[in-house]
Amino acid sequence: MTDEDSRYEAVRSRDARFDGAFFFAVETTGIYCRPSCPAVTPKRAHVRFFTTAAAAQGAGFRACRRCRPDAVPGSAEWNVRADVVGRAMRLIADGVVDREGVAGLAARLGYSARQVQRQLTAELGAGPVALARAQRAHTARVLLRTTGLPVTEVAFAAGFASVRQFNDTVRAVYATTPTGLRAAAPRTGRPRGTPTAGVPLRLAHRGPYQARPVFDLLEREAVPGVEEITGTPGARTYRRTLRLPYGTGIAAVEERPHTGAGARPGGWLDARVHLTDLRDLTTAVQRLRRLFDLDADPYAVDERLGADTRLAPMVAARPGLRSPGAADPDEVAVRALVGRDTAAELVRRYGKRLDAPCGALTHLFPEAAVLADAEPDGPLGALTAALADGTVRLGPGADRDAARDALAAVPGLDDRTVAAIRTRALGDPDVAPAGLDAPDSWRPWRSYALNHLRAAGELE
Repeated sequence: MTDEDSRYEAVRSRDARFDGAFFFAVETTGIYCRPSCPAVTPKRAHVRFFTTAAAAQGAGFRACRRCRPDAVPGSAEWNVRADVVGRAMRLIADGVVDREGVAGLAARLGYSARQVQRQLTAELGAGPVALARAQRAHTARVLLRTTGLPVTEVAFAAGFASVRQFNDTVRAVYATTPTGLRAAAPRTGRPRGTPTAGVPLRLAHRGPYQARPVFDLLEREAVPGVEEITGTPGARTYRRTLRLPYGTGIAAVEERPHTGAGARPGGWLDARVHLTDLRDLTTAVQRLRRLFDLDADPYAVDERLGADTRLAPMVAARPGLRSPGAADPDEVAVRALVGRDTAAELVRRYGKRLDAPCGALTHLFPEAAVLADAEPDGPLGALTAALADGTVRLGPGADRDAARDALAAVPGLDDRTVAAIRTRALGDPDVAPAGLDAPDSWRPWRSYALNHLRAAGELE
């Protein structure tokens, strides 16, 4: 929604479909909100619109305490776009600026730091530092409200370089101190998170969410030692190990059978993350969001695919069907090639054992470099060598076209495997496997169309 009058109508109707797609700020109060904020709608003359929360913060506005605009799902635009801005936003969400600075972000994108700053500022109203700062503020709020960690530990776990920077940012964004933010947290009666008990999270999504097909897929694919699903359909828990920049983690995500129902569309998946280093929280959350496709725009997908005669009944039967991604792109690429049983054998042989196994979760999936050394022959050796030396890049900031061409050049990868890697590891929403009659009218959502066909039993 680029027209400001249309955006204002979305605010007037408190339309949650656009939460995360844009933000509005009220000049008379100094507050910025999500479109669905339940507060009294301000007069049009007093409203300003922003593409990102960081831009609103940079203009001097504070986050609304009622609608918590920093906690909305990410904009679906960054999942779809393959240009430098889309790639940059995915990398910033993964914590690259916190770990490597703007120079590291620019190097991954293949641009100069000045070019990246200029493009992001021109389009989003905020540069990479401001965007990363907004994300750190949100992480800090989650830790302050859900854990009993000392404030100093929260500051560094959220990615701040100093306690002073942390205090200044919290005051600027939330108009309160860190201790005030913690004191205002609702009393749920549940134990507060700790490094040993994990950090409890609500992973928000917009619109309806078909949890059952996602959990069915994860259950079919689960690799012993790395993943497990417990419980019965409708009340399952997916657990897996994570290799993260500073340490390791174990994540648990619960299935919710009726998300997105009611007058206020949207919802969340309950999760808990156990980390050996809390600085990995932002990265772990983003990788879970990609795995469960939580930043998708189901309204846009369903509108396009529902207009197709073949797909219309499938879309009506499963509104909000998602296209799952990957918590570890390299891992998914290997699994797409070798299958579940061989992947389990690779974990047993070459996976790194957790220092503290948790039930059935005992290992991390082996890194590409380890597999390239251990199994150098055949398609597996060719793929893992290409992943290890950077010939094939599948991370959140990968150039999708370059990755597609690099995958096609790996000996032994057929078109079906390349398509599966593009869909899952790259999160490409518009992939049609070879041999499938996928009309242009399905673009840019052919990956979602494929999932509808599978769910309806028309494809394996």
